[in-house]
Amino acid sequence: MLNYTINANGQLIDLGTPQVMGILNVTPDSFFADSRKQTEREIAERVEQIVAEQGQMIDIGAYSSRPNANDISPTEEMERLRRGLQIVRKLAPEAVVSVDTFRADVAKMCVEEYGVQIVNDISGGELDKDMFRTVARLGVPYVLMHMKGTPQTMQEAPHYDDLMQEVLLYFAEKIQQLRDLGQKDIILDPGFGFGKTLEHNYMLLNHLEALKIFELPLLVGVSRKSMIYKLLGTTAQEALNGTTVLHTICLTKGCANILRVHDVKACVEAVKIFQQMNSRV
Repeated sequence: MLNYTINANGQLIDLGTPQVMGILNVTPDSFFADSRKQTEREIAERVEQIVAEQGQMIDIGAYSSRPNANDISPTEEMERLRRGLQIVRKLAPEAVVSVDTFRADVAKMCVEEYGVQIVNDISGGELDKDMFRTVARLGVPYVLMHMKGTPQTMQEAPHYDDLMQEVLLYFAEKIQQLRDLGQKDIILDPGFGFGKTLEHNYMLLNHLEALKIFELPLLVGVSRKSMIYKLLGTTAQEALNGTTVLHTICLTKGCANILRVHDVKACVEAVKIFQQMNSRV
């Protein structure tokens, strides 16, 4: 695992040790039903769970990015995030918080009003042309994800002539655009399940080491996704074991600086075992 450090609002975070990012969905329609938290009590219980299970980061999202998800307005997204972030900051004031949004104004609000330290953009700046300039001005780490299409269209027969070539070219171009704007901390997310078939997802996983060419930290988001349960003929509710297997593969490849997960405890345990196996003790 390569050593990377990001500056999260003055706090230096060592990504040489894999970090576990707990998912907090303040939505009514995220793909994994158990992750949907809408009432104040549900949100508070989820925040407390992530902290108790030793998650190092909280990723809050108010816009469902599952295939064919309903579109919501920026106003509604902000209202959901304000409700959620007030609870996060009250219960976990020291937590490193990431906001999952593709809208620049939403990201700006979260950073300026609630001190959110990371912006996690599923669209790589494609759905809001002001996003790159905004995060560069805000000076926060930016998760640059690969997605083909939009949440509403991305799974409509996605096609690549050469998957890895297209993904690498996409990242090369986007990284340069961000660097030209003065963006310092960039985290890459290959975008499992975003405009990719089951076969595409496993091809991407098999060649994940290719992304090391950029010498940037990687965020992996495979938790309970269809690439697991469709392959196994099960459901998202039954995909924890498969999730842990994929996390272990990514850790072994040295390609998981941040693991974005629903099941914090299981992932923390996988990281601890991986770290022990790779220690010199």
